[in-house]
Formats: sequence, structure tokens, C-alpha cells
Amino acid sequence: MGPRLGLIAAVIVAGALLLPLSAVAWRAEGWGGIRPSDWGALWFTLWQSVFSATLSVLLAVPVARALARRAFAGRGIVVLLLGAPFILPVIVAVLGLIAVFGRSGVVNVALGWIGVEPMSIYGWQGVIIAHVFFNMPLATRLILQGWLSIPAERLRLAASLGFSPSDTFRRLEWPMLRSVVPGIFLVIFLICTTSFAVALALGGGPGATTVELAIYQAFRFDFDLSRAALLGAIQLALGAGAAMVSFRFALPSGFGAGLDRGVQRWDSQSLLLRGQDGLAIMLACAFLLLPMVLVLGDGVRHLSDLPTIAWWAALRSLIIALIAAFLTTSVALVMAQAVVMTRRGRWVEVVGTLSVAASPLVLGTGLFVILLPFANPVALALPVTAFVNVVLALPFALRALIPAVETLQADYGRLSASLGIKGWAWARFVALPRLRGPLGFAAGLTAALSAGDLGVIALFGAPDQATLPLVLYQLMGSYRMDEAKAAALVLVALSLGLFWLFEKGGRRAQT
Repeated sequence: MGPRLGLIAAVIVAGALLLPLSAVAWRAEGWGGIRPSDWGALWFTLWQSVFSATLSVLLAVPVARALARRAFAGRGIVVLLLGAPFILPVIVAVLGLIAVFGRSGVVNVALGWIGVEPMSIYGWQGVIIAHVFFNMPLATRLILQGWLSIPAERLRLAASLGFSPSDTFRRLEWPMLRSVVPGIFLVIFLICTTSFAVALALGGGPGATTVELAIYQAFRFDFDLSRAALLGAIQLALGAGAAMVSFRFALPSGFGAGLDRGVQRWDSQSLLLRGQDGLAIMLACAFLLLPMVLVLGDGVRHLSDLPTIAWWAALRSLIIALIAAFLTTSVALVMAQAVVMTRRGRWVEVVGTLSVAASPLVLGTGLFVILLPFANPVALALPVTAFVNVVLALPFALRALIPAVETLQADYGRLSASLGIKGWAWARFVALPRLRGPLGFAAGLTAALSAGDLGVIALFGAPDQATLPLVLYQLMGSYRMDEAKAAALVLVALSLGLFWLFEKGGRRAQT
């Protein structure tokens, strides 16, 4: 459990990122260069990521400000709701957005009533709407942490000096936004560049193909490994560049657990500002709730129609989620110790963070190539999926654990060293009892993300190995929408239930 083990884990993670890409490149038969369609995919990936991140942040600012300066009944539930889309299975959210913005969705029905041409959820506009759905709540929670970090004494002083709302914004709020927004923007940009399930379900046309989707098409339809390797290298370089730049900007730590208080604001008591804040909160809740209500409400009515294959797929998803949760928290814990306790900690953190920039499809394809001489990769689709989920969830687990390990080391490091407590004894009696909360959060987040993942399994999953997200996607593709909504209900219950159980168990163990 020591820092040395964390350094070994970092080397293994680095190998897990580089070896699959190298394997795909080695197996490729020559390098044909980038096709014009690949340049189009790269351009679309870049501009939609910039646009999605910008829109997410711009929409998040008024919602975060409203939550920061208003105390009202149900505020804690609203803040909790803002954390749900991040762990919500992507394919379920896509199904919900189709129910709202699709051809027969709520929005197009309303547009038809007023004589306006219906909008299409498919194409670039659908990809951007979905990315904003997922990332605007994340941006809101992170910006809200920045807002709540403004000392109450400064707000009280501003009120005593007679500051107007514009004065308060210019002197206190704008400097905070200027420090935290660039880092938040880059994190969301990075998430959008690796989009696969959203682009697979809502994009896919010549003008709405991401690099990740182009990798899938190169392998699945053309089996062009040279093109897949080249696109994977571009994807990794793009993500690594964004990740490196994000290190230069401030970002609120964690995901804002709690955030159940509002700071009293004497400059925001006018009826107009109250109305603005209330409208911002209501619109945000409607945007997040309506897709889920439409899907899950229909899912309850059609639960009995769910085919048997979906229940077996749910069991496979559960097993993958539990394995990924255990392995991710174990690796993240020893790597977090190495980050805090060794001189090479910065590099360990960089390796762990770069995982978010990796293409899961390239990782899966590389593992396919590596395993091919020794075993049937299709038969190992589920273990490979679990392994890839461990690598991809690692950055989020590290972000939850590193601050906690820093606090633990500051409080108990010297005392433990003076008493000769180290190794397993230190882990059992010092570390684990005080890290159960962050470990529970990291395990719950990993389990939820793994249960809802539609990535590697889309490449190699045979019918008897399909996970629930893949079954849901297949039901949508065959237009069995009632059964798809029932599967979505089961998948949401599985993902959110796992997150709640792990996170609740970690907090209860600490009390």
C-alpha cells in the first residue's frame, strides 16, 4: 500500500495507455495518411467541443450564481440533481433527449402548434444539445464551489460600503470567475473531444462525426488498423494537450459534495434579481428533469415487456461495475499516496489524468490485437471492457482521493512514522478508516460510469455477452422504443443505485 506501489501502478497505467496504441500501429499495414473525411471529423470534434464547452459554461454561470445567493426549500435536492447527469448512462440521456427534441417530441409538437418548422435532434445540433445536457450541470457545480469560496466577510463589507449588484460582480465575482472558468472550460472541452455514444446515437453523418466515432468506423466497418491507429494518436495528442493546458488553470477541488448553503447577499434582494435567479433555476431543472421524466415514466409502464436478454445483460453490467469499482479504487489509492509522498508525484498525477484523454476504442482495439495470438478476444470482451473502464475512471477517482490523502498525510504522517506504523498496518489502522468517504465516492462514481458505458463492448460484444447499454442501443436501433425505455429505467436504477450504495456506505463508515 506504500508509495512505491503507487509508482509501479503509474508505470502500469502508462503502459496500458501506450501499448494498445503501439499494438494497433504495429499491426497496421502501412500508413495511408489522413483522409478528407478524417480531417472533417477532427474539425467537427474541435469546433463542437469548443462550442459545447462555451455554451455549458455560459448557461452554468447564472444558475450557479442563483444557487449561491438564494436559500430555499429543496435547494439541496436541486444541487444533488445537478450531479446526476454526470453519472447518468449516456445512452439513457440520449433516449430522453430524443423524447423531448425528437420528431414526435415535446418541443416539435409545441413548434407545430405555432406553425414553426420542426427541428431535428440528429446531426451536429443533437450532439451539442447532449453535451450541454451532461456538462452544464458539472460546470454549475464547479462554478458554485468558486462562488461559495468567496468569504462572507467580503460580501458583508461590500454591503456596508453600499455596493450595487454590478459593483459586487466587478470587484468580487468577476475575479473568481476569471480564475476558475478557464480550467472548467478545458475539462469540459476534454470530455467532449472523447465523445462516442452521443455521436454514435445522434451524429454519425458526414458533418457530425467525431474522431472517436471515426475510429469506431475505421475498425468496425473497414478493419483499417492503420487509420484507427493514426486517429487514436491524434485523439491522444489532442486530449493530452488540453489536459496539460488545464494544469495551468485553477479548478475547484472535488465535485462539491454538500454545497447545501447559500451565502447571504444583501445586494440581491430586489424583486427583479429574485425573479432572474428563480427563472434560471427553474429552466435548468426543466432541462435536466423533463427528458428523464418522459423516459423513466414510460419505462415503468413497459417494464414487463423487457426481454430476458436485457436482464442477463443487466447482470453482466453489474459484475463489470463491481470489478471496475474495486480495481479503480485500489489503483487510485496507491497512486494518490505516490502523488502526495514521493518526489515523482507530479508525474504520477499527470499519468493518471491523461487517462481521460485516451480513446477507449483504441484501447480496446489494441488489446484485441495483443490478445489475438493467445486467445479469442471476443470471448474476453467483458474482462477487456472492465479493464478499459478502470483506466478511464482513474482520473475521477484520483481527483476524489488526492486531497483526502494530502490531509491524512499532514495530520498523521509524522506521527505514524515516529511510531513505526507502515505498510498494511498503516493502511488498516490509519488510512482506510479515514479515507472510507472518498473511497466510497470514488467506487460509486466508477461503478455508475462502468455500468452505463457503451464503448469497447460495442466493438467486440457478442449477443451472449452484451451489456445493458448495448442491449438498449440495439433496442433503439430496431425501433422497439417501449422496450428501450424499460431497459433505460433498469439501467438508471442500476447506475444510480450503485453510486448511492457505495457513497452512502463510505459516509456511514466514517461516522
